[in-house]
Amino acid sequence: MKKSNLFYAQAGGVTAVINASAASVIEAAREHAGEVGTVLAGRHGILGALGEDLVDTASLTARDLALLARTPGGAFGSCRFDLDPPQDNPAQYDRLFAVFAAHDIRWFLYNGGNGSMETVAKVSAEAKRRGYPLVCVGVPKTVDNDLEGTDCSPGFGSAAKYVATGMREAGLDLAAMASRVGRAFVMEVMGRNAGWLAAATALASRHEDEPPHIVLLPEVPFDEAVFLAKVEETVRRLGYCAITVSEGIRHADGSLVMEQDHDAKGHVQLGGAGQCIARLIHARLGYKHHWAIPDYLQRAAGHLVSATDHAHARAVGRAAVDYALAGRDGVMPAIRRLADAPYRWVVEPVPVAAVANLERRVPREFIRADGLYITETARRYLQPLIEGEVSPAWVDGLPDYPRFALPAVARRLAPYAIP
Repeated sequence: MKKSNLFYAQAGGVTAVINASAASVIEAAREHAGEVGTVLAGRHGILGALGEDLVDTASLTARDLALLARTPGGAFGSCRFDLDPPQDNPAQYDRLFAVFAAHDIRWFLYNGGNGSMETVAKVSAEAKRRGYPLVCVGVPKTVDNDLEGTDCSPGFGSAAKYVATGMREAGLDLAAMASRVGRAFVMEVMGRNAGWLAAATALASRHEDEPPHIVLLPEVPFDEAVFLAKVEETVRRLGYCAITVSEGIRHADGSLVMEQDHDAKGHVQLGGAGQCIARLIHARLGYKHHWAIPDYLQRAAGHLVSATDHAHARAVGRAAVDYALAGRDGVMPAIRRLADAPYRWVVEPVPVAAVANLERRVPREFIRADGLYITETARRYLQPLIEGEVSPAWVDGLPDYPRFALPAVARRLAPYAIP
């Protein structure tokens, strides 16, 4: 039987467990050695395919893959690059399929979020139009947890565990330093339009007096008067107040509380909402104020990976290979919850066209009536996703994250300038 190759790449913001999915893809493909030649990984996502910048994962040993599965970041490099619509840039797709043909690629697996699922859908449709034999499967991930069609997104559980841990530990510091002057602490977490990570910090609290005392979500318009009244009441009772802020919180008119800049494509760069809220508290109420932005730390914390999240990432990677080799084109392995406690789940295929570029936001039943905290329903949903720990190896007091030798595949085509 003639063997063909499988293409795998990582896209978007990386996570603490995206490499766990990668390791499972490679392991599962090797179990079909009679059908799959090798897994070719694109460097920096779809850019690796367009630029014919590929690595052969055959050099990774079983031990390497075990280490890879516990290493955060994106071992093959990621990107934020969207393919143009085929009708607008047919040359882009000419190049893509020329690379696939040159390297006998018959399966395309793309590991990313909402936009990446659109890429899978585009490539699948264009392969059909061209008559090129290619099976395209999405592999889900995003710390934002905003991917439709799945109960949760691999990457979210570990980021949620990290921010909840940070809030609990900061809360102990705050309680120790509470004073008659009053003190406020604000943690700003990722969440452009969906407040899942902010909501997860509420898991740090075991009763109403433990931080965070307020959670500000993009799903709820920011009401300054209601917010400040709650801060004042909390400080009066406890001497301090801890607040979580999603970076994308907005005023009632839809304007962002804070934005940094716009990139070349006009996309808004967020950041600074936490500082803005902390300064507002100081200006209006006179309390001492501090703020923190975990930023990359919340998605890169491989030392605090959720066992549930790790299992999700491994499962969707393996399922993606199973779907691809079964010829199930244009699907994504999604997680379906069967029960909260004990937590039970399965993986099922959903069409990528049905989830591409959609954004799942925190539902109203997860948000308290005053808009300043989560409900018990939300807590029941979130709790299983952060449970258990998967720790890396430690050397000299630090996590031992390896660097892998990834030999480049010889180019067979002329260079291509990516605009």
